[in-house]
Amino acid sequence: MNILLPTDFSVNAWNALNYARCLFKNKKVTFYFLHIKPPNATSYEEDVITLAQVQTYPTVTKLKKLLTDVKTHSPNKNHRFYASVAEGLFVETIRKKIIEEHIDYIVMGTKGIANIKEATVGSHTTEVITKVKCPVLIVPENARYKTPKEIAFPTDFNIFYKHKVIETLHNITELNQSSLSVLYVSKKSEALSEVQENNKNYLKEHLNGLAYTFNFAINQTLEEAIEAFVVSKDINMIAMMAKNLNFFQHILFHPVARKLHYHTDIPFLVLHE
Repeated sequence: MNILLPTDFSVNAWNALNYARCLFKNKKVTFYFLHIKPPNATSYEEDVITLAQVQTYPTVTKLKKLLTDVKTHSPNKNHRFYASVAEGLFVETIRKKIIEEHIDYIVMGTKGIANIKEATVGSHTTEVITKVKCPVLIVPENARYKTPKEIAFPTDFNIFYKHKVIETLHNITELNQSSLSVLYVSKKSEALSEVQENNKNYLKEHLNGLAYTFNFAINQTLEEAIEAFVVSKDINMIAMMAKNLNFFQHILFHPVARKLHYHTDIPFLVLHE
């Protein structure tokens, strides 16, 4: 398994690394640290101007220290670590690295999901989760690793679940023998449409072999339903599809959602087809 860790050498990036190390502790994983320098930057860090300087100081020095630190704190023989620096547009550089290293997951730290929308336009986290078709694990600054025995999967059953999505759900739940809690939220107590029913049955059929439950919340807002569900079920991770943009953005970026604690404490796994 190969995991990409974009890093800016921040505390949040280190927290994301620690979470990933714990989550994948029993898997053979190659971690790739990647620091991306914007193209044609007139300045980079303090007195650094040219790419040649970036290659020698201070970025490479920081990457070497990062490798030393992580090997000191992570003596797991299942894990290997490599680091590199690249110049280019953030998303394009990420996409290139995914192809080159056959990346299975991207893991990114953030100051909290609530801050993504409020960050400057072109926020790296926002760009990656919406434009890069690779599973992305977002680790908020307050998230501390706790074995994810319960993973929530909120869905409206309006999207067909392709093989890659099902496979990722299987892989992430099997890591620690987690249970998958599928959550459907509706404002009205009404039957599912034929499309929804078919998608639900397909999902149920292809979750065979996993521990899972189907859960329903009625007459609550989507954000409030997820918040209540996270607390009542002791949810340790939330997985969701990026394809259903309205549903996805409502959970992550709606003003009401920003006030709820799941945005700052619970890791999000964004699934792509």
